[in-house]
Amino acid sequence: MYLAIDIGGTKTLIALFSRRGRVIRRYKFKTAQGSKTFIAELCRNLEPFKKFRVRSVVVAIPGVVQKNYSVKFGNRNWDGIDIFTPIKCLFSCPIHFENDASLATLYESFRLPGRTVFLTFSTGIGGGVAEKNRLLPESASFEPGHKMYWYNGKVSEWEDIASANAIENYYHVDHATDLRKKTLLEDVAKRIYLGLPDVVKQYNPDIVILGGPMGKIFRLYSKYLPEIKGVKLKKPKRPNESVIYGCYIFAKQKERE
Repeated sequence: MYLAIDIGGTKTLIALFSRRGRVIRRYKFKTAQGSKTFIAELCRNLEPFKKFRVRSVVVAIPGVVQKNYSVKFGNRNWDGIDIFTPIKCLFSCPIHFENDASLATLYESFRLPGRTVFLTFSTGIGGGVAEKNRLLPESASFEPGHKMYWYNGKVSEWEDIASANAIENYYHVDHATDLRKKTLLEDVAKRIYLGLPDVVKQYNPDIVILGGPMGKIFRLYSKYLPEIKGVKLKKPKRPNESVIYGCYIFAKQKERE
């Protein structure tokens, strides 16, 4: 069995996978603000999984992984914390850490032909680049959300225009996925399209997958997206669970190495 841990800004999801990739058990809890409190809660919630024969653990981090276990969180002031040691005390198996957007890219691009760019529109805009079921080196520096664009009379970063968080703030809604009016969906499509031509030009993908919360309503706004010659725009297979399924694929690949 394989254990996936997806540490998010608000929630942390633990999922236990069978050898064939079926989720056997899952548990979600609120991500604490303090790193010490979070690690204590993580260990407590991992305790029930000790009874299973876990072959490896993959931890998805919303930030930069350094030397496998020292991590820099993008949404927390937790730079350089050690999550590896507490988990190692619970499980005597290989433990891997990887960026959450990279893991989501790995899953959503799996078994697709050609080159795939995965974009996640959530708190910011992240993602990665994959080909032949493997992440490409370009994924390590994949930060399209920081490119500048002109929109609504001012220049802003793409993620300040098109991320789910930016759209929620602009329209004063709790969830961008609740938007249903045609005029609003047309605006969502314009915001998302802003950076797509540059992404395509830089990475030359065959497929672009639009994920994160905005992936949930892809079918609603995609009809208003202009076509990009030679590129297919797709919705994600699992908008809410791309990361944990990416953990499973990553674990299987590491096992074969």
